[in-house]
Amino acid sequence: MKIGKLTIIGLGLMGGSLAKALKAKGVVEHVWATGRRAASLERGLALGVIDHWTLDLSEAVHDADVVLIATPTLVAEQVMADLAPLLSERTIVTDVASVKGNILRAAESVFGELPARFVLAHPIAGSEQSGVEAAKTDLFVDHRVILTPLDSNDADAVATVREMWQHAGAEVVDMAVDEHDAVLAATSHLPHVLAYTLVDALAASGSAADIFRFAAGGFRDFTRIASSDPTMWHDIVLANRQAILNGLDTFADHLTEVRQLIADSDGPAIKQVFSRAKQARDEHFLGQYMVGRKQTKS
Repeated sequence: MKIGKLTIIGLGLMGGSLAKALKAKGVVEHVWATGRRAASLERGLALGVIDHWTLDLSEAVHDADVVLIATPTLVAEQVMADLAPLLSERTIVTDVASVKGNILRAAESVFGELPARFVLAHPIAGSEQSGVEAAKTDLFVDHRVILTPLDSNDADAVATVREMWQHAGAEVVDMAVDEHDAVLAATSHLPHVLAYTLVDALAASGSAADIFRFAAGGFRDFTRIASSDPTMWHDIVLANRQAILNGLDTFADHLTEVRQLIADSDGPAIKQVFSRAKQARDEHFLGQYMVGRKQTKS
């Protein structure tokens, strides 16, 4: 695969990391970027992440083979509206948004239906760091990218996006839009909400200084994601609101049950809950880790 011109709208961690990965593999000739702030675009050029930048969207997407929308989720609809009159029939458009239903509805609002060469995608990778300075060539290596193609999608466009992410080192899987948003609400969006809420609650307590001073590794590991970009996660939570509310309700019910077990000093039941959780995590995560290591060695 060879991409002559890749245009990134919204240069940050995701777009910058993809650009670095594809440039390292030699599968893209020119990387352009555009956005609202010249400073981040200039920084991307200085770091060698991109080859050209412009604040003019028309110039950025002119004759582009692939356009990557990497803006905050809630501004994607406006980006699509601005893009609509500028795209050629051969241009492939894709995205990195964490919520696919919201992007699909926005595309249908702008275009009437999802364009055949607009391939919805979501890389399951990231960092608590943000901005183009945090971009890493290997960010997507051994991580999954979920595509949510529709029957109306152009097969060649889907294949190109799939191969693009594979060149970045990712395992690419397909999933339905609704299934994607439900799964991500449980596995990514809910944990972020919990981490932000826990840190906010503890920071407001009278003993916050001692709590953070003596925090052990478990606390740091669990709350690391509370250092993620608040604007990005604000957008994600609102875009996937109902699925996250469903997850919060389920979790709240389970937490109430565990609280009662602790209040009742029901040691056997508490141990049973903890044992089930350990077994589930070890089976799913440790198993996947070992498979990944075997695949890497082979």
